[in-house]
Amino acid sequence: MSQDIRIIFMGTPEFAVPSLNMLLDNGYNVVGVITQPDKPQGRKKILMPTPVKEAAEKRGLPVLQPTRLRQPEAVAQVAELRPDLIVTAAYGQILPKSVLDLPRFGCLNVHGSLLPRYRGGAPIQRAIINGETVTGVTLMYMAEGLDTGDMISRVEVAIEPEDTSGTIFEKLSVAGAKLLQGELPKLLAGQSARTPQNEEEATYAPNLSRDDERIPWHDSAQQIYNRIRGLVPFSGAFTLWEENVFKVWAAEQPSTEWASTKGASISNEADGSNTPAPGTVLQLNARGIEVQTGSGTIWLTQVQPAGKKVMEAGNFARGGQMKPGMVLG
Repeated sequence: MSQDIRIIFMGTPEFAVPSLNMLLDNGYNVVGVITQPDKPQGRKKILMPTPVKEAAEKRGLPVLQPTRLRQPEAVAQVAELRPDLIVTAAYGQILPKSVLDLPRFGCLNVHGSLLPRYRGGAPIQRAIINGETVTGVTLMYMAEGLDTGDMISRVEVAIEPEDTSGTIFEKLSVAGAKLLQGELPKLLAGQSARTPQNEEEATYAPNLSRDDERIPWHDSAQQIYNRIRGLVPFSGAFTLWEENVFKVWAAEQPSTEWASTKGASISNEADGSNTPAPGTVLQLNARGIEVQTGSGTIWLTQVQPAGKKVMEAGNFARGGQMKPGMVLG
C-alpha cells in the first residue's frame, strides 16, 4: 500500500534529512521534494543548496524551491504532484490552507519540541537557552495556525549539560525519523490517535534575533552558559570588546562556587561594592578567559575576535591584547 500513496516531502535543514531518507529507505513513494531556495554563503556569497535538496537530488527526486509557498503558481505546482500525503520537517514556511487541503491523508509535521510548548521556528535553540533538561519531537497534523494542529505522538529526548543546539538537532532528527517510521503505517491504516493541544500550556519559540545572540553579562553564569551553547554551531553568541564584535563559541559549565581571588580586588564603582562589574575580565591563562557575570563567573574557552578565525581562548590569551580589568559588552 505504501507504494500507492503519493507523498510530498517538505524540509530544509539537516534536521529533515533523516525523515526523508527514512521514507525512501522504507519504500514510500515520494513524488517530490519542496525546500527553501538556495542561499548565498561565505565571503564570496556562493549560492548553496539546502541539505534536503542535496539529499533529494542524490536519490533522483524532483525538487521545487518556491520563494513563497503561498503564491498561486507554487500552489499549482504542488497540486500537479497530486499528493495523498504531505510530510514536513523544519521546512521554514507556513503552509497555506490551499496546500493543507490538497492531500487526503492530511499534512504531517515532525516538530522539534514537546508540543504545545515551544511552538515556532527556533524550539531547539530556545529550549537550551532557557535551561531545559528535556525536549523531544512531536508528530502532528498541520493546521492553519503556528504548530497548533492535533498531535499524533511524541517522544522525549534528554538535554545533557554539555549538549549544544547542534547535538540536540542531531538527536532530535534521528528521533523524529524513528517516530515517523513507527506512526506512518498506523496513520495510513486509519489507526492513529489524534490529540488536540492544550492551548493553556502553549509557549512560543520565535526565530532568533541579533539581540538574542548578544551575551547579557548581568545574567547568571549558568544562564550565559546556556545561551552560548544554545547558539552553537549556528550564529554563535557575541559580546563587544573595544567596540568590536567578539564571538564566543564555547565555555566551561559553571560551578556553583565563585572562587576567583584575582577578581575580588576589582571594585564595582557603580554600586560601591567590591564585586567586579558584570562583563569584567578577571584573568586570562591557558584555561581561557574568566569573566564576571551577574552571579558567579564563567570561563570562555573558544572565541573569535573580529576579523579572525575561531580559536582556543587560551591561545588568544597568550596574545596579551586583552587584560584583566577590561569590561566586555
